[in-house]
This record gives sequence, structure tokens and C-alpha cells, in this order.
Amino acid sequence: MSVDETIRLPDDAVLIVGAGLAGLFLALKLAPRRAVVVSPSPLGERSASAWAQGGLAAALGPDDDPELHARDTIAAGAGLVDPVVASLIAREGPARVLDLLALGVPFDTTPDGHLALSLEAAHSRPRVARVKGDLAGKAIMEALIGATRSAENIAVHEGLAMNALLHDGHGGVGGALCTDRNHRTVRVEARETVLAVGGVGGLYRVTTNPVSALGVALAAAFRIGATISDPEFVQFHPTAIDIARDPAPLATEALRGDGAFLIDRDGRRFMADYDPQGDLAARDIVARAIHSEISAGRGAFLDARTAVGAHFPEMFPTVFAACMSAGVDPRTMPIPVAPAAHYHMGGVATDLWGKTSAENLSAVGECASTGAHGANRLASNSLLEAVVFARRIAERLREDASAPARATCAAVTPTAPADLVETLRKRMSAHAGVVREEVGLSETAAWIAANIAAYGPANPLVAAQLIVNAALQRHESRGGHYRQDFPALAPEAMRTFITRAPVAEGAAA
Repeated sequence: MSVDETIRLPDDAVLIVGAGLAGLFLALKLAPRRAVVVSPSPLGERSASAWAQGGLAAALGPDDDPELHARDTIAAGAGLVDPVVASLIAREGPARVLDLLALGVPFDTTPDGHLALSLEAAHSRPRVARVKGDLAGKAIMEALIGATRSAENIAVHEGLAMNALLHDGHGGVGGALCTDRNHRTVRVEARETVLAVGGVGGLYRVTTNPVSALGVALAAAFRIGATISDPEFVQFHPTAIDIARDPAPLATEALRGDGAFLIDRDGRRFMADYDPQGDLAARDIVARAIHSEISAGRGAFLDARTAVGAHFPEMFPTVFAACMSAGVDPRTMPIPVAPAAHYHMGGVATDLWGKTSAENLSAVGECASTGAHGANRLASNSLLEAVVFARRIAERLREDASAPARATCAAVTPTAPADLVETLRKRMSAHAGVVREEVGLSETAAWIAANIAAYGPANPLVAAQLIVNAALQRHESRGGHYRQDFPALAPEAMRTFITRAPVAEGAAA
């Protein structure tokens, strides 16, 4: 392997791969320990965190408490949420909101100065702290980026995209192999490495994520022997705005919390046909309902004309701008919607402190699988989980004195051709999407295996293979995983855990 540059971090520095909410919050919380953040793009660009609209869920209201929040989280997760983790994020959530307020995040407030809290689907109480209706992610990232730029303990390397993890062949990690903007190979050696690189939405043709979210953490961690959990569970947001954009803009769930409702092209409300909770049913239920209506030729639209109407520009400016750019005025017209790949409940398995099964490797944010989300994530719990676990990893690593791994890596993983990735995205949406069945999954699995044989284990192919194979093996429907040929729940709720043997020293990572 030819390496163009080697960056060897000091022993007290933590390498953080990814610069979204989880990565930057972790870097700030690590102080005074040094953090080096690598990001493929300038801070704030191509970050799913910055696109988050709803906000951050936390039990902050006078009629709310962490136990209720944990109960809602467990109920939404369809039997696979770890109750210990649900309780942990619910308990620690309010303090993390205060941390963000201290960093300057301008959460909306009521006239008497309390946080304005939104009601979102499957929550029993209004508990989502928001910014100007649908600007939470953008505002949080702006505050974090400002704090990061001025923090003495943080160095940022923009323009470095992780390709593989450096490893010792025995389950230990010692940094990351990256590619810079000029396609040079850069080896970043570190005593501690944290994956914070987002999810897998870019593997799907219709997604609300950056199209660059191609499962690199999933693939890289799997190759060095780290345990992967629940990869088959992908959440499809029910109300992406259906205006033929890639990625698709999002119509936040807060709209339905504020009274907007779903209709077909004839104006008939249809959600009561699918679930007693109607328009505020869990995301997986609403996504399948919309998928069914569209498949039946009836179409699906979000009607906010009465609930929001003339107040759209100030209440939901992001949604309003996206709609108007496509000639849809949501003040007077229903918004065309369709399900889109939005969040990965699965990922690199971690413990309660963010540690993976590989030595010297942690994971946080969407690329991690902590047990918080189960088979279906509760709305606005993703930002909550990210900040709670980022703080816990920082607390652990500030005092950690583990021995560094002896890193070796023999080869950069191959790059999948752009046309191959586009074909993969279409296949994943068609056969590993909202509704799945054995024939489509089997054909997709065979296609992926054939292309890995032809092109090598490119990250998108490996990540997609993990999702598809796990979906094939789960003979039930649960949460975000719906099998048309196995529509019922299995009697026992079982999580998926996948581990391959670590790559031998001297072999490709």
C-alpha cells in the first residue's frame, strides 16, 4: 500500500472521525484532553445533523418525567429497545439540553421564558425542544461549530474522508486510513479512535440524508472484527417532500404534532384505516401507510392549510422554502409526501459508555447501535442519544489510560464506480426499503455478492450486504423491518449481532 502522508497524533489526543453533532459535542466535552476531528467537508456541510428539523427530545415539561420518556422510547422500539439505555438517555437528556443552551443554541421559548416543547408522533407528552419550528439541527450545529473553532483542545482537519480503520489484526484499532481532496492516501495514527460518521441513508435512492452517507463506519468496523448490531433496521421517514430532489427535503413530524394531517388525492384522511393513533402513529406505521396509498395509486399529501396556513414562513421556514422552490405553496396546497430512508437504528454495537467490541474504538451518533432505538426510533431521540453518549464517551476517555494498538493496514478499500452506487441505491429502495420480501432481498443479496467479487469490498457494497443479509434472515415484521411474506411478529424479540474474525495482520483492512 502506498501512503502519501502519515499524521501521528500525540498519545493524549483522541481521533474523532466525523464532524456532526455527536463528533463536535464529544470533542468539546473531552476538554482538556486534546481532540483531532477529521471531516470530509467543511464543518457544517453535508452533515445530517444540520438537516435535523424536529429538535431534541427531553423530559422538560411540568407534566413530563424521564420515566414517561423512557416508556415511550421502549414502546416505539417494538420490543428491541434496551430498557437500561432508554432510561439512561431519558434521565440524562435534560442536562444535555442545558449544555446546548449554555453553548448558545437558541431553543424556542414561551412568553414566560420556558422552553417551547413540540409534540411529535408516539410521544405521550410535548417534549421536543425546537428552534424556529424546523431549524433545530442548523442552529445546534452553528453553535457547536462556533465553540469548536474557538476551543483550544480541538484541531480540525477538513477534507479527509475515512476509507478504512487502521488495525493490529487482533481486534485493536490504531487510527484511520483516509483520502484527501486530491485523492491522496493519508494515514492518521491515534491511540483512541471514535467513529461519528453518520448512517446509511445514501445507500437508498430516496433519502433525506446526504447522499455521501454510505455506511462507511458500518463497513470499516465490520472488516476489523467489531460487532455490528441490528443492521436490518432502517427507519423511513414517512413525510419526505415528494418533489424529485436527491436528497429529498423533509416535512418535519412537528407539523403533524401541530395538527396537520395526511390525505389522499381525493382529500380523504386515511391514517385511521391503519392505526388508532392516526396521524401521530409511530413512524414505521405511518411510512407503510403512505407507501400503501401511493402503491394503490391514491397518492399521499400532508395537509397543513388549517393547522399552519399563513404562519408557515415563520413557523416552519425550512419546509416552506423547500415547498415553494418546487411550486407548492403549503399555505394553500397539500404537500406531496413519500417515505424516504432517514435513520439507521443499527450500527456498530457499543456498551453504555460508547465502547465497541474492538479495543481503542468507540462509536457515537447514528453509526453506533447502543440499544436506544430498537426496531423503530422514537422521533427526535437521535439528537438526544448523540449528546448523551458523546458526553459519556468524553467522561470515560478523559481518564482512560489504555495501551495504544499497534496499527497496520495493507490496502485502501476499493472505490465503487458511481454508476454502480446508483444501481445499488435503486435496488436498496426497491427491495430493502419500506416493504421487503424474500425474492427481492435474495436477488439483491446475489447482486451485491457478485459485485463485491468483481470490484472488491467497497464500503457501500459491504454496508448494503450487512443490511440485506440481516433482513433476509429476519423472518418476521418488526418496527422498521417489514416482510410482506412474514407480516407477523415473531414470538420472541431478538436483536441481531454480527461479528467476523479480525483481519489478519498484513491483510487488507
